[in-house]
Amino acid sequence: MGQSPSAALDRENSFSHRFDFLSSSSLGSSDGFSDEILANRDYTAEIPDDCLAYVFQFLGPGDRNRCSLVCKRWLCVDGWSRHRLSLDAQSEIEASLPSIFMRFDSVTKLTLRCSRRSISLNDGALVAISVRCQNLTRLKLRGCREISDEGMSAFAKNSKNLRKLSCGSCTFGAKALNAVLDYCSNLEELSVKRLRGIHDGAEAIGPGAAASSLKTICLKELVNGQSFEPLVVGAKNLKALKIIHCLGDWDRVLQLIGNRNRNGKENIHLNNYNSNGNNDALMEIHLERLQVSDIGLSAISKCTKIENLHIVKTPDCSNYGLVSVAEHCKLLKKLHVDGWRTNRIGDEGLVAVAKHCPNLEELVLVGVNATHLSLGAIASNCSKLERLALCGSGTIGNTEIACIAAKCMALKKLCIKGCPISDIAIEALGSGCPSLVKIKLRKCRGVSCEAGEWLREQRGSLVINMDACEVDGGFEASVSNGGIHEVGVDYPQVVSQVTDRDASTSSNGRLALLRSKFGLFASRNFVACTFRRWSNNEDSFNGNL
Repeated sequence: MGQSPSAALDRENSFSHRFDFLSSSSLGSSDGFSDEILANRDYTAEIPDDCLAYVFQFLGPGDRNRCSLVCKRWLCVDGWSRHRLSLDAQSEIEASLPSIFMRFDSVTKLTLRCSRRSISLNDGALVAISVRCQNLTRLKLRGCREISDEGMSAFAKNSKNLRKLSCGSCTFGAKALNAVLDYCSNLEELSVKRLRGIHDGAEAIGPGAAASSLKTICLKELVNGQSFEPLVVGAKNLKALKIIHCLGDWDRVLQLIGNRNRNGKENIHLNNYNSNGNNDALMEIHLERLQVSDIGLSAISKCTKIENLHIVKTPDCSNYGLVSVAEHCKLLKKLHVDGWRTNRIGDEGLVAVAKHCPNLEELVLVGVNATHLSLGAIASNCSKLERLALCGSGTIGNTEIACIAAKCMALKKLCIKGCPISDIAIEALGSGCPSLVKIKLRKCRGVSCEAGEWLREQRGSLVINMDACEVDGGFEASVSNGGIHEVGVDYPQVVSQVTDRDASTSSNGRLALLRSKFGLFASRNFVACTFRRWSNNEDSFNGNL
């Protein structure tokens, strides 16, 4: 009945692969399995390094750090496969830089960030990083106040593959940026924010060797942003220009851009050849909190390929400038206007947009007193309009929303904030805008919770976001309101539900009254109100709907 030890061993050897998943500690010794045969195996050993690195790409930084502690192989794979690295750039890190970049020897995207209360790394550390990171293509510097013009110049000489540079709250100035533009001939994006070295009397910047490669320029909160004039005008293939909260008069810079564009077109017509590059490549302009007037808007209207235009809190801009842009920039797809309640941009400018820009897909109006005259024209002529935000306007009421509901067939996302609308507007949306998938209502005191619930019942798939709703039972839910700038940019959502127990049954009467007012009769019991809170994403530059 029994088996000899040699026979049992032969059986184990021939079938051991079927029991590799078993641990020897989980079996009794009477089974005859050898501990040596059923020893624990590393099943990832058969996975190629490239496949393991691919798996690591789906993990966050914290999980990757924990995985690197599993074994030496995982540590090695994580090191050479990690291309993005963010470091706390305090001065104490300098001694650890050799070991850090010996482990992470394939870094292409590097962020160096230092808090205000700490001393940042210095020029020597930055140069050492440039020597070890020969493949670096993106660099972000935040609060690195110990880096000087000389350090950045030396870094630029060693980082000729750099494509994107973003620097903020640093102390270097024009000399450092000119060195980057001279040595980094493949630079495509430059973002500069609060550079202390850029002050009155600073030397002119750019464009250097990056004149042909530079595609995006972003200038934020600069005292003397006009020193970037040669760079902005000389970037031959510039596609996006963002100037935000920079001091000084910007009409002259915009005029130079417009004149360059016009001269480029004349060269094409006369010589049938554009010797200056693609001078009509500018597609996005973002002007925010600037001293710019209709002169500047008229100048950028010569850039006829503009598709994305932001005119935010520029009090000297009026209908005249917007009409000029609309008449010439007929490819416009996204238009954001924040009138800052100056009442200088209104129906006249928006009617011109409706007449000349049929490809408009996204429209955000903040503090603009538009009426049904302009909104009706936009709804009728801009058949591709998918995203609309109306905020802080005292003239947008039930009539305007009813007009939008009746004519905007392609509208998918609608945001209304701080406008004097009531339940009548919600009734219009119940049967209008057949493509609507999301609606956001904020600070619209005339809209009741019952109207929102009625709309939800009418259009079950519609996502409805209301910032506040009161129920008779004493339950009150509200969502904190962010700034106006968040409206019409992003629509991520966090859903929170109120249970039936929390909702008072007295709401049934008010809901029934509302239904009868709309000429509708209830066929279902009251469903508890659902509130959604919309949160903002991090980035940049520009957000998407």
